[in-house]
Amino acid sequence: MEKRVYIRTYGCQMNERESESLAAMLGDSGYEMVGEEESADIILLNTCSVREQAEAKAIGKSNLISRGKNREKLVGIIGCMAQNLADILPKKSPNTRLIVGPDRIEKVPEYLDQLLRDSNRRIIDTEMGAIDPHFAAARDEKKVKTSMFVSIMRGCNMGCAYCIVPKTRGPERYRPMEEIVDEIRWLAERGTKEVTLLGQIVNNYGTHRLPYVNGKSPFVQLLEKIQQIGGIRRIRFLSPHPKGFRSDLIDAYQNLPKLCPQVHLPLQSGSDAVLRTMKRPYGGEQFLAIVAALREKIPTIGLSTDIIVGFPGEMETDFEKTCDFFDKVKFDMAFIFKYSARPGTAAERLGDPIPREVKEVRNQILLEKVERYSRRYNELAVGKVKKVLVESWAKRGQRRLEGFSPERKKVIFAGTEDLIGRTVDVLIESCTTATLFGKMI
Repeated sequence: MEKRVYIRTYGCQMNERESESLAAMLGDSGYEMVGEEESADIILLNTCSVREQAEAKAIGKSNLISRGKNREKLVGIIGCMAQNLADILPKKSPNTRLIVGPDRIEKVPEYLDQLLRDSNRRIIDTEMGAIDPHFAAARDEKKVKTSMFVSIMRGCNMGCAYCIVPKTRGPERYRPMEEIVDEIRWLAERGTKEVTLLGQIVNNYGTHRLPYVNGKSPFVQLLEKIQQIGGIRRIRFLSPHPKGFRSDLIDAYQNLPKLCPQVHLPLQSGSDAVLRTMKRPYGGEQFLAIVAALREKIPTIGLSTDIIVGFPGEMETDFEKTCDFFDKVKFDMAFIFKYSARPGTAAERLGDPIPREVKEVRNQILLEKVERYSRRYNELAVGKVKKVLVESWAKRGQRRLEGFSPERKKVIFAGTEDLIGRTVDVLIESCTTATLFGKMI
């Protein structure tokens, strides 16, 4: 068998970053990375376990690959679903020969070598341990882009009732601060202008392990160090928790010019009763106080959120409180999920009592609110000049470029290829719910 590998990634930005690291390590180990599964000898599915639908899609894909003309391909399932379903995957996906959890992805090149030598073997490894520094920083230098993800930690200690992440990724573990800074400096030297820091609860970085200095958390100290790296123009992070938005982080939006004026602040529900059942350690008033403090620093700051509709026990009055929250905060973007029970979570015992039809109605109501407030937010940009970091050619339209404003709004405008990687001034002339359109000035 040849050593051509295709990686298909499901789920979050953390999975994307880990697929990127794995591809770099495989390249260093003599494997050839290809861009389509048809030309691959080995297909690796880097999977998500947050929702049942994501698991079903990945399992279906693994079985589809193994049929007909593809039956000779070596199939591997890696990532969160491999960790979560390792005991039953051999039965659900009998032709999958490699099952590896997130903490052992760095072993994949070694395991593939073994499987290529022994066609009758299957390898399963879901051991958890420390973050491998070589894997965490692994990069293909040829694929360094204007905007890059940087993983700073792994795992989660929060224990939200609906969430499978503590089971699939284990407790929080942190990369050394200087190691992260060195990686970002390396990226900057190769043309990266924007970094997005990744962690399950990213603003928990270093909690109870690293000291506060001058009242600043380890996460804010890290932001300050990145602020000093030449070449980096923008800093973002995903995904934070409201609990970690203390005064030092809120002040950073005013004190650190490179920290982008955009925050993803997961609410999950506007009802304090539902939040308690979810084991979210904040209430509505605390959340609104964070929003008010952020807008006091930067009135035009972009605010996005996550919402779960149909969580067990969510009454109509609870949902109405979530709607009220949308009207108060006016989120300019939201990711809305219909609840599904996940085995191994604290909420599993609550079942899934709310009918699918009710969830669908609530989901649609919030989607309409998001669309309205997103358009309203984008309309505020029309007639203004935005500094746009140009990332690529736009997917549609002739000779048009695509970039992002500091608020992480997509901007499309006419330009030339030499502008990619640069920050340019764009006068915004029109907008849709999702995109700004303008001309360079």
